[in-house]
Amino acid sequence: MAVMAIGLSIACLAAKAQTIAGKITGKITDSTQQPLNAATISLRIVNKPKPVKYEVSATDGTFLIEWRKAGTYTITATAVGYDRYESAPFTIDSLHPESALPAIILKKAVVALAAVTVTSKKPFIEQKVDRTLVNVEAMINSAGSTALEVLEKAPGVRVDPNGSITLKGQQGVAIYIDDKPSYLSGQQLQNYLQSLPATVIAQLEIMSNPPAKYDASGNGGIINIKTVKEKMKGYNFGISSGIRVSKYTSTNNNLDFNYRTNKFNIFGTFSAGNRNNFNDIDIYRKYMDDDGNTTGTFMQNSFIHKFGGGYRASLGVDYFPSKKTTVGVLVSRLERYPKSTNRSLGTLYNENHQPDSSLNSNNDENGSFINNRINLNIKHDFSKNGPSLQANVDYLEYNTNNDQVLTTDNYTSTGSLKSEDQLAGYLPANIRIYAAKTDYEQTIANQWKLEAGAKFSYTKTSNVANYYNVIAGVSEPDYDKTNHFMYDENINAGYLNLNRMFNKLTVQLGLRYEGTLSKGHQLGNVLKPDSSFNRSYNNLFPTLFLLYKLDTNSNHQLKFNYGRRIGRPYYQDLNPFISPLDKLTFYVGNPYLKPSFSSKYELGYIFRNRITTTINYSDTRDQVNETIEINDQKYYSRPGNIGKTTSLSFGIDAFFNPKPWLTFQLSGQMNYIHFKSSFYTGTLEVKNQYYYTQALVQFKLKNNWTMQLDGNYTSKSKNAQFVFAGRGRVNYSVSKMVSPKVTVKFNVTDVFLTGINKGDIANLKLTDANFRTLSDTRAALLTVSFRMGKRVEGQRKKIESGADAEQDRVKDK
Repeated sequence: MAVMAIGLSIACLAAKAQTIAGKITGKITDSTQQPLNAATISLRIVNKPKPVKYEVSATDGTFLIEWRKAGTYTITATAVGYDRYESAPFTIDSLHPESALPAIILKKAVVALAAVTVTSKKPFIEQKVDRTLVNVEAMINSAGSTALEVLEKAPGVRVDPNGSITLKGQQGVAIYIDDKPSYLSGQQLQNYLQSLPATVIAQLEIMSNPPAKYDASGNGGIINIKTVKEKMKGYNFGISSGIRVSKYTSTNNNLDFNYRTNKFNIFGTFSAGNRNNFNDIDIYRKYMDDDGNTTGTFMQNSFIHKFGGGYRASLGVDYFPSKKTTVGVLVSRLERYPKSTNRSLGTLYNENHQPDSSLNSNNDENGSFINNRINLNIKHDFSKNGPSLQANVDYLEYNTNNDQVLTTDNYTSTGSLKSEDQLAGYLPANIRIYAAKTDYEQTIANQWKLEAGAKFSYTKTSNVANYYNVIAGVSEPDYDKTNHFMYDENINAGYLNLNRMFNKLTVQLGLRYEGTLSKGHQLGNVLKPDSSFNRSYNNLFPTLFLLYKLDTNSNHQLKFNYGRRIGRPYYQDLNPFISPLDKLTFYVGNPYLKPSFSSKYELGYIFRNRITTTINYSDTRDQVNETIEINDQKYYSRPGNIGKTTSLSFGIDAFFNPKPWLTFQLSGQMNYIHFKSSFYTGTLEVKNQYYYTQALVQFKLKNNWTMQLDGNYTSKSKNAQFVFAGRGRVNYSVSKMVSPKVTVKFNVTDVFLTGINKGDIANLKLTDANFRTLSDTRAALLTVSFRMGKRVEGQRKKIESGADAEQDRVKDK
């Protein structure tokens, strides 16, 4: 017994001697001595392949590993886009409890296009402290599709059949392109995203609560579309051509290039194609008296065919007078020539459901949309690791025109022609945007990263609507619909943002100030007097982001964020113009729209960077929604402020790669939304629960074949007056790398033709209404892509533009 006791005592002492308070420290940089954030460091026992501990580098590239077991170890460091690094062996014991490793320098991974050397593959979804990253290149069915279709597959993002984009159930999403706002909204934003080929998109940055550096505009947050040209270094050249076949045929072609010398970098893109789609709409309205008795019904079918071509071109030049300074210029032009025909047949029935009369309408529209943009920018780094300053000046102009001819034939119940009306409209519009901004970055005491900046913007718009009644070939002005509306707006802003990564906690907090001055002027005519308004408001917008690692391997993380946002009305929505779709349907502006304000909170849990669950709450005042009014059996659609909207949602995003040949992504969200507002029928109050889910499965097959299956489904939902039925779709894709330079992809969207939009419209005065819209969601797409080039190191990162959220408020037919 004594011998056993002595043996146990010796064993315990030996075990205790092997337990030490060891620390391993170091710093990771790239070849230019810039610190690398979020590099993965793994600790291995010599001659043992399995790591015993993981850590992630901080924003300044430093790392600390605490390890209590004595032994001989090596460090391995990895980061996306860099070669793997392995240190020389070192010892941790009681005599050497701390080990300060030499500087670790990671070299850029060399990608040889001719040999197709693949060094890493990004996951479909990545989580950051203030945003979610979606790597579009991980989706094969993006080829041949458009930016709008790519957004539909992003987690938490919904695109309704009218092109409206919501994020985690929130409306008012601002769309940016390469950190520059798109300056578009509504139908025009939808048209632009449909003209942008998905092949040029590398990544989506989804920010439900954007940091203070970004404009506070957009209650729904920001989606930043980053294009692939940021990766192109040296000379690169790519061409893709796609054809889309549904009821009609569309094409989309894209060319991009990049060329770098010692002092200059030249890059550009050119996209051209045509739009050719349709909407087949059925509308039913039942009219009642005060006692609820039916006084008549209206049944209408409209077939809208939209077509027309256009192009988008951009050219940029960067000049490097020194290693610390870059001067750049970027010019772009977008031209579109949309056309549409609307053939509508509506029948009015009396209280006994007998035909009373019918309306046969033809609405032909012929338009143009031209956008010119120039950006001047400069960036200066005062030292390699020190402060940096960048400045941007932007000028944008939009010139649009829409010529409309609406012909309506009114027939009796027996089919005899009762009357014939013709209305001609000419609607030119002009928007000018001037913007300038500066951004300053510096690391200050205790490893805090400081960002500060200021911005000035001025927007001037002019919208003209000239309508004429054509009688027997003679045109007479229609002063009830004719008007000229002008709107000017000036926004001055400044922000301060602080970020620091502690041992396990990352903190980012910011404050943004925005002051707004605006004035509107509607010129009168012989029937209507002049009218005008002036408004000014000043606001502060705080933000807070927290990310906490519950363990040293970052397997379990908690995140929290808070932000305050503003939703400014679209420029054209303030214009009290009347635009007819047919004899009984009109779109009307609202000069009394107020800005809306929202407070947003989010709490989330991240498991192994694979599964993220979030709870979101938002409170919005005066949110702008489409409102529908019925007066004298005429249907008026106008934007209006909904008094109060509260939203609570629970979401989950998951990404799995169980086998090298299998990838699976799943997103789901449950929402509760409460609308309450004064309305022309009394009080509008809606309580709504609905869910949204989407899934994506990708298979890597032999001989460079890849297959993908994805789909989504939205349950029955309500949005202010609209009640939407459940709908979903399934898409199929297959891809073949024919050679290192050539890839062929084939997609089929909405395989089972289930993406049909239908529902009801509530809170109409003495009227019930429902609708059903069938569009060309089912289509086959074939795309062929060709790429060649040679990599050159050292290209600078793209500088943000100074033109901010104003462009997201440009709206068009």
